Amino acid sequence: MSDASVSKDEVVIERIFDAPVDLIWQLWTQPEHFKKWYGPKGFSVPVAQMDVRVGGKRLVCMEMQTPDRSMRMWFTGEYREVAPNKRLVYTDSMADEHGNVATPSAMGMPEGQHSTTEITVQLEDLGGRTKMVMTHAGIPADSGGAGGWEQAFAKMADYIKAVRPNKA
Repeated sequence: MSDASVSKDEVVIERIFDAPVDLIWQLWTQPEHFKKWYGPKGFSVPVAQMDVRVGGKRLVCMEMQTPDRSMRMWFTGEYREVAPNKRLVYTDSMADEHGNVATPSAMGMPEGQHSTTEITVQLEDLGGRTKMVMTHAGIPADSGGAGGWEQAFAKMADYIKAVRPNKA
């Protein structure tokens, strides 16, 4: 992919995982799996409500423990496309714990941030391995969001090794 084909207002990450496409799909669509890998290093996911169907809602909480407090960040969205083992598209917005969308400025984010972004996950079966291309439209490619996704996918790779120990 050439630099000319990449928008500055999206993060595109491609990974090949040593796992079948149906497992990678489950990691994105089943809360018990999603909680194990999602978010940057140091964050856990205590809440993942996912109604994975077109028009279905999602509510996710990322939490980070610090020595003196717990910091929680909530995100909500809606599934726009659900093609099992092939393609998943959903919106993502900062929210409160009830799923009410919060403006970026209300959450202390800089001006110019989008209230709603869109995540597209494309999966390709490589005969027991999976090529995943994740595009997060609406966040700058050079933002902290890109680094957060990289860390999350490192956690995903580690989780795959844990659930498939004899395949690693």
